[in-house]
Amino acid sequence: MRIAFMGTPDFALPTLKALAASSHDVVAVYSQPPAPAGRGKKERPSPVHAWAESQGIPVYTPKSMRDTATQAEFAALGLDVAVVVAYGQILPQAVLDAPKHGCVNVHASLLPRWRGAAPIHRAVMAGDEKTGVCIMQMEAGLDTGPVLMRAETDIAPNDTTLSLHDRLAAMGGELIVEAIEGLADGSHTAEPQTEEGVTYAHKIDKAEAKVDWTLGADAVDRQVRGLFPFPGAWTMVDGERLKILAGSVEDASGDAGTALDDRLLVACGQGAYRIDRGQRAGKAAMDREELLRGFSVPKGTRFD
Repeated sequence: MRIAFMGTPDFALPTLKALAASSHDVVAVYSQPPAPAGRGKKERPSPVHAWAESQGIPVYTPKSMRDTATQAEFAALGLDVAVVVAYGQILPQAVLDAPKHGCVNVHASLLPRWRGAAPIHRAVMAGDEKTGVCIMQMEAGLDTGPVLMRAETDIAPNDTTLSLHDRLAAMGGELIVEAIEGLADGSHTAEPQTEEGVTYAHKIDKAEAKVDWTLGADAVDRQVRGLFPFPGAWTMVDGERLKILAGSVEDASGDAGTALDDRLLVACGQGAYRIDRGQRAGKAAMDREELLRGFSVPKGTRFD
């Protein structure tokens, strides 16, 4: 089959690599335009763009797929299917309809739960026990299309958005070739999503990253894990912002937001949370012992 791949971040790479290694022909890759990055703000291609270019696959970086000339160029590729993974643009109907078998999307949740932009973060923060990957036939609605294949994975108590991101990305790569072949030969019947249990994974707002110590320690733990590595949960202590990178729940109690000892155990609305790894403003990330060498936080200190 003639395939176009549309994706941008690292999450999309395992799927692209699986397609490139298959017997099918990836004739084009679409990715978001290079963006300024680093201290010099030099334009840097996306991970998908850079890898595709290294493999000699033609790369297109239109600012918008709504442009009629861009749509005509896409249609002229004579595609059998387009595979979309975290591309970063909403595709208009003309693009969805152009390939013979339409467009399929690799989505990092068990649809219809967590449609939308941040399904991995939301699954961790909500305390879901399971998540997974769905290969979905795309339609105009937001992640509403019928599902061709799905695979599940447990969310472990120590899973973060980063660890799940890597696992789900690999799962997408494992499923994609079978999914598109099943779509083409009719061996996979797309299953319509139920409207029961629909939730939306809204984009993470930076305001959500500030820890509310009146919540239970379990909720604080899910917030820290769900926001790692980006944007990162944080709190204020002695007028300084401290990013919390890892921690653990302990059976202790006290006035919420108060240090219960001098080893970064903080009382929550229920239970307590031990900060195991943190990062002060302008400093490197440090484990607790190293952090406390130059950052005294005695018992009774308030965390805001």
